[in-house]
Amino acid sequence: MSYQETLLRRIHLREAKLAVIGAGYVGLPLAVEFAAAGFQVMALDVDARKVEAINRGENYIDDVPPATLRTLVQQGRLKATTQYADLEHMDAISICVPTPLRKTRDPDMSYILQAIEGIAGIARAGMLVVLESTTYPGTTEELIAPRLAARGLTVGSDVFVAFSPERIDPGNATFGVRNTPKVIGGMTAACQAVTLALYETAVTTVVPVSSPTAAEMVKLLENTFRAVNIGLVNEMALICDKLNIDVWEVIRAASSKPFGFMPFYPGPGLGGHCIPVDPHYLSWKLKTLNYTTRFIELASEINTAMPVYVVDKVTAALNDEAKAVRGSQIVVLGVAYKPNVNDVRESPALDILELLRQKGAHVHYHDPHVPQVRLEGEHPLTLTGAAYSAALLHEADCVVVVTHHSFYDWQHVTQHSRLIVDTRHVTVGLAGSARVVTL
Repeated sequence: MSYQETLLRRIHLREAKLAVIGAGYVGLPLAVEFAAAGFQVMALDVDARKVEAINRGENYIDDVPPATLRTLVQQGRLKATTQYADLEHMDAISICVPTPLRKTRDPDMSYILQAIEGIAGIARAGMLVVLESTTYPGTTEELIAPRLAARGLTVGSDVFVAFSPERIDPGNATFGVRNTPKVIGGMTAACQAVTLALYETAVTTVVPVSSPTAAEMVKLLENTFRAVNIGLVNEMALICDKLNIDVWEVIRAASSKPFGFMPFYPGPGLGGHCIPVDPHYLSWKLKTLNYTTRFIELASEINTAMPVYVVDKVTAALNDEAKAVRGSQIVVLGVAYKPNVNDVRESPALDILELLRQKGAHVHYHDPHVPQVRLEGEHPLTLTGAAYSAALLHEADCVVVVTHHSFYDWQHVTQHSRLIVDTRHVTVGLAGSARVVTL
């Protein structure tokens, strides 16, 4: 029996042992879904605190039901480790590690390289390795496969390699691992077959593509699509502001067209783990081929400048009240990059707070999900969130709405604030004493 046939049989009988490298917002939900599908799963993470929490049955990811994780741990289906040696007998390994950008906007591949070096040390014939981390087209074939081949393993017959981009949307109550279609690109037909067989056990719909490079490009297209369209609508907000037109009215009316238009909405900038970062992977890759991704770079320029635009709005609004930014008490509501999550990665709120601080404002924030934030300016500062209250709003010279968490009663905000700069259009038209300024 070939290695492919053996692995397919073990997957079918739920005898295959699986590992997920990276137990964060992508890896832990995937590990839980595989364990719930009947497999024994080992989650590996370099953070010992995460490993200890999993082994105690304690959840730390909002998208994972605590009771589900606890039950899987108690049943012995889910364990965690910090040691690659513990993965020696795994049949399949999924890599779900971060892929940030360096300050130079070049891809930081160190986490992927660390993961594949760890896997190479314990790799054996009959193993499947799937990369899920978002990266530039060509990564799987250029970085993953050669390191396995260096162990004397032939991809497609001895070991199997594929790319399947993660599509986790933190805080999304409708779509999770199981009901979000999964794109899969194997390096060979055999690689594709075993990867499809594995993921079909945990995901309702799988979408095969011709290669890992095509699958890598799928993920970048998805997020570049959003980044470019958000950049477009942010520029529309700037244009409408100069023409004294309500951009929200324009979007609302344009949305009445039943074909050929998809509404996007302006905001204070881009945040999160994907949209502000992923398009730069494509841009970097194309620079190596002497091609400039003009749409991507222009959209990034517009989106990156939005926090400055918001601060200019605050400055102008305070000026209309005969107040200077310097010395003003300013409260930012919401610092997470999107509603109802605790993730502040690339959040425009951090830039807004820092820019206001640089202008001499006394900055405060409230976020029900984020107890502290770190401002990385010339003089780094850790801010602790203020307790939400009518007094907090009333004492502020300006309240800046950045993240529209469901926690907030916007009617309450308008009733107890004097001046609001609303980047999310959630307080407009509500009764209250506040003067509201929008983008």
